[in-house]
Amino acid sequence: MTNPQTHRDFSNTKPLTLIQRNPHFDTIGGEEPIARLVERFYFYMDTLPEAVGIRAMHEPDLTHTKAVLVKFLIEWLGGPKVYSAERGHPRLRMKHASFPIGEGARDAWMLCMRRAMDDVISDAALKRELEQAFFKTADFIRNDRGSTHA
Repeated sequence: MTNPQTHRDFSNTKPLTLIQRNPHFDTIGGEEPIARLVERFYFYMDTLPEAVGIRAMHEPDLTHTKAVLVKFLIEWLGGPKVYSAERGHPRLRMKHASFPIGEGARDAWMLCMRRAMDDVISDAALKRELEQAFFKTADFIRNDRGSTHA
């Protein structure tokens, strides 16, 4: 007689890699909406008075910066790993260390991203999830004295 505990049917289970995959890339609709999100984000960075300080941290021509952010967000949201293949680990804190990033810069960045999400993403639940994730990341990049990460 066989032990029922040793013969389990796992034919309907998903591989672990599928279970842990970030679904946001598919939920947002892939690369095209992410590119639009980045365009709108930098539109607001260029036009909102609250964003003057963070805009000054960027090159005048944002073409390269936009392309890099699109690739980063595609991967960060669960899409193809193009960013890492081209640029390695993001090392966000290190790459932003030369800029003074405190609560004001974080909040200005978040304002631009919230406005961009309002323009591009219609799914309210997705917007809430992404806003929380963006805030966590933006706060992690802070390097002021009030940061728990500095």
